[in-house]
Amino acid sequence: MKFLPERRLITSFGDGGFRFGDHSHRGHLLVLPSGMRAWDGADLSAVRAESEEIDFLLIGTGTKFQRMSDGMAAQLRSLGVSGDAMTTSAAVATYNLMLGDKRRVAAAFLAVP
Repeated sequence: MKFLPERRLITSFGDGGFRFGDHSHRGHLLVLPSGMRAWDGADLSAVRAESEEIDFLLIGTGTKFQRMSDGMAAQLRSLGVSGDAMTTSAAVATYNLMLGDKRRVAAAFLAVP
């Protein structure tokens, strides 16, 4: 999958990818108001481009928690976006809850084995 022009609940993940509805994606995943797409694991320029439609960015850091860098946190604050890093498992669960509540959420998920 290169781009799905909508956001969906993540129904499962692991084995290096994600499933959502009748679609699947191998590799890291970026979910924005405009849709779901492959993510290289570092570039947040697409988040910047859609920041006016995002209140909260979840960052799934894989199987181990990694703290968000001070620089990334500052970038998000300058865009008016709150961000939180957590394991991908926690980020997927939180994303699904927030999307179900119709919150203005985006997510950047590192794939897990």
